[in-house]
Amino acid sequence: MQTVAIGSIAILLYIVASVFIFLRWRDRETSGASKLKLLLAGGLATLAHSALLYQLLFTVGGLDLGIFNAISLITWVISLLLVISSIKQPTENLALFVFPAAAMAIAVEMTIPSTYTPHQDWQSSLQIHILVSIIAYSLLSIAAIQAILLAVQDKHLREKRPGGFIRALPPLQTMESLLFQMIAVGFAMQTLSLLSGFMFLESMFAQHLVHKTVLSILGWFFFGILLWGRWRFGWRGRKAIRWTLSGFVSLALSYLGSKMVLELIIGKS
Repeated sequence: MQTVAIGSIAILLYIVASVFIFLRWRDRETSGASKLKLLLAGGLATLAHSALLYQLLFTVGGLDLGIFNAISLITWVISLLLVISSIKQPTENLALFVFPAAAMAIAVEMTIPSTYTPHQDWQSSLQIHILVSIIAYSLLSIAAIQAILLAVQDKHLREKRPGGFIRALPPLQTMESLLFQMIAVGFAMQTLSLLSGFMFLESMFAQHLVHKTVLSILGWFFFGILLWGRWRFGWRGRKAIRWTLSGFVSLALSYLGSKMVLELIIGKS
């Protein structure tokens, strides 16, 4: 009963924060007061979300990282990172996509019972690897959302249609700069994730991990090549968007895709 109450509060707060952002977009509001209001609602939502995750993840049998708990955890990390980054950077509009996704993740997490078998023998080093991996994936997920918005903004400007929600977005150059900042930090975390995996796991290329490893390395290469191209040739615009989304798809298939197949289709934890 307590879990349902906390989850419902988190969903409500995410919805309230999303409404604030939508109204801000619609009215093209840029005042600090309106931003503070939506960040406060978003911050309280992530706080309630964290309380829910604490109850659902840390079970008597061990850490429950079933597919729906994992998705909820990732949306929480993305939401938290977005709230923190929005304090100094103009990234709050991304939350219009992130907060509803977090609310939906909570609803699914509370509705569908977990069939995942927690692992009691996971060492702290392995848990650190998992945490770093989730942070890296979350940062690069924000970058992917930023890339999609950048693509829409670029298309509208090329067609000389700068109206609608495009007016609520920062200038194209600022959006692009933010994109590469997120990718750089996410790439660094992804590098640490791969290194910690090779250090702490017995074999990253074991049968049940090989697909995850290959796709993770592929995604790492995509983002690495993009950052190198940005530094060496000044890549930007559509090329940057394509490389960003390619890297994100590889990472999404690596973690969530393989997890869905194992848990929901094959029936393995």
